[in-house]
Amino acid sequence: MVLQREMPVPIFGTADPLEKVTVTFRDQTANVEADSAGKWRVLLKPLKAGGPDVLKVGTVSIEDVLVGEVWVGSGQSNMDMPVKSYTEGDPALAKSAAGAYSKLRLLRKTADAKWEESNSQTNSEFSALLFAFGQSLQAELNVPVGMMVGAVGGTPSGFWLTEEMFRADASCQEMVKRLAPNYDYAGLKAKYDEEKAEWDKKMVEWKKEEAVAKAEGKTPPRPPRAPQAVGKAGEVNSGKMGQLFESYIRSYVGYGIRGVLWDQGESRTNVACVDQFTLMGALIKGWRKEWGQEFPFLYVQKPSGGGVAFDPANALNAKADKFVPQPAALPKEPDPDYSQEMHLRIMEHPNTFMVTSTDLGPGVHPVLKSSYGQRSTHVALGAVYGVGHEIYGPLYAGSKTEGAKVRVRFSHTGKGLAVRHAEKLQGFLIAGADKKFVWADAVLEGRDVLVSSAQVPAPEAVRYAWSSQFPWANLFNEDGLPAQPFRTDKW
Repeated sequence: MVLQREMPVPIFGTADPLEKVTVTFRDQTANVEADSAGKWRVLLKPLKAGGPDVLKVGTVSIEDVLVGEVWVGSGQSNMDMPVKSYTEGDPALAKSAAGAYSKLRLLRKTADAKWEESNSQTNSEFSALLFAFGQSLQAELNVPVGMMVGAVGGTPSGFWLTEEMFRADASCQEMVKRLAPNYDYAGLKAKYDEEKAEWDKKMVEWKKEEAVAKAEGKTPPRPPRAPQAVGKAGEVNSGKMGQLFESYIRSYVGYGIRGVLWDQGESRTNVACVDQFTLMGALIKGWRKEWGQEFPFLYVQKPSGGGVAFDPANALNAKADKFVPQPAALPKEPDPDYSQEMHLRIMEHPNTFMVTSTDLGPGVHPVLKSSYGQRSTHVALGAVYGVGHEIYGPLYAGSKTEGAKVRVRFSHTGKGLAVRHAEKLQGFLIAGADKKFVWADAVLEGRDVLVSSAQVPAPEAVRYAWSSQFPWANLFNEDGLPAQPFRTDKW
């Protein structure tokens, strides 16, 4: 296994009640007495990277213990799906997964879960994203790396934090209190009951069709999609809040780690009247409190893809959308509950960093997990390990009206702003008090962008890449990272 370097290392377990336990590792020895329930815990002094060494707990010896970096990966299918599901469409992942890495250790939640050394067989069964992250991180840091995964496909964030975490979070409770008066639970429940009754009827017919198809050696038709259950304000719509935290994360809690990599969002929260930004704040704070550790929290941006890449020839961006001219028609506005804007806000939570994905290829299950792993490593190196490089593309930082123009300021401009794939900037919209947006003229001025339109002499709002897909938006920084969607209005 791998123990976390350069911080006090918790070693814990169970014994007989009040039994004395001695823990020895390298030149350290710690003695502890188990409590009345048989639980015990000691803290080793910070360790330097290296190994292998032997960890002795009483009469038990655990061999081949490394010291380095430890990360937990969690979320839904994009964290859960294994390497073997992606190698056919991801040559870089296939190549790296065929290797063996003695300094990379993997732990996945199975009935007989145990740490495994990275090799072609164990790699194949492990999380594709977390393997790609761990393998590239180990290569960059040149120290042992341990990856612990607990993820389940198709799951909402409401299953990954406990009821206590949710109830203790003031922002969640304030949001429920604010939205509950206008939440028509009775009406939504009645609609659900009606749809559920209709679905039950369809399922009876589907089972008959399934039986006939199987008897004839044919592929059964797809079953009808079940309607989404409805919960009361501040409650889960279905299942039990925290059920997956207890099953997949609880046993990791307290193990010394560097941080968490999270990939979830497609299934949203499953908590009525609470959005993803707010619930993720409660989850992040709750996990840190349980761990007793203020670790960095990295998360993969949702929705995935939608934009173009700085350099389409870069293998990292092989599946990015292709650049297209700005369309005549205005783009369709994004879903307010599942938009880049919603997920960008998660960065506002302390010590929380986003893994940009708009230029890595679209889809619910993006193909190039190697690219997502490398981008996650890029963010970790800059945000966690102090490597001096830019981790984001330009992010909206403010705006000011200057006559008929709007000056837009950005953070994370890196080496400077850049326009790619066309002579002019594309993707900016502008509107006056009438709230009628039109395509805008946009030009770089240093690290700002000046936005205007002859059709809007008194501008009041600017938007950029304001759609679920925006292959016509072409603002980057010279570091090669895409500018993120934004709006200056709250209309």
